Amino acid sequence: QVQLVESGGGLVQAGGSLRLSCAASGSIFSINFMGWYRQAPGKQRDLVATITSGGSTNYADSVKGRFTISRDNAKNTVYLQMNSLKPEDTAVYYCNVVAVVDGQRPDLSIRYWGQGTQVTVSS
Repeated sequence: QVQLVESGGGLVQAGGSLRLSCAASGSIFSINFMGWYRQAPGKQRDLVATITSGGSTNYADSVKGRFTISRDNAKNTVYLQMNSLKPEDTAVYYCNVVAVVDGQRPDLSIRYWGQGTQVTVSS
C-alpha cells in the first residue's frame, strides 16, 4: 500500500502564497503521475496540476501563471507552489499519485489519494 501525507495548507489573504507538499511512502516500485486536485464546497473535485516522472506538467487554465507543480523523485514528494492566491482558490486540496507497487506487474498502476488539506483565501 501507498500512504500520502500532505502539508502546507492554511489561511492566507488574497495575493498571498502557500506551498503544499505531499510525500508518498510504502511499497512503491515506481510513480508515474503525481498531481493536485481541489474541491470547493458543493462542487466537484477538479484537476489543478499534474506532473509526470519525466517532469512534464499540466495545469488547469484557472491557475496557469500563478501555480507551479514540481516533484522530487528521490523523495517521492510533489509540491504545489501557489502564488497570487484568489478567494476562488479556496478549497480542500488533494494529492493524487499513480504508482506501480508490484515490480512484477509494471503495467498495473494504482491511483492513491491524500486526505486533503484546506486552503482558505480571504478577500
